[in-house]
Amino acid sequence: MPYFVLTCIDKPDSLPLRMATREAHLAFVAEQGGVVRLAGPFLSDAGEMAGSMFVIEAVDLAAARAFNAADPYQRAGLFGSVDIRAWRATIGAVP
Repeated sequence: MPYFVLTCIDKPDSLPLRMATREAHLAFVAEQGGVVRLAGPFLSDAGEMAGSMFVIEAVDLAAARAFNAADPYQRAGLFGSVDIRAWRATIGAVP
């Protein structure tokens, strides 16, 4: 199954929204049954969470977009921008 990278950048000054929806977001990711292969937050210069990066397995771009649309962070309006691209691992291993 192909990989997709989701680069999600938080809206400015949205750390309180991120923290308020974080538990729901983490529960959502845990429920995805191995779809998420690697993920974590981007950090601001101050070391605060400021976005998210995911490597997921999905059958196609539509499925990757559906994953993003269902994420509680996206549903709460946290992200100012989301970029979803097909990706191939070349160096290293994806868990």
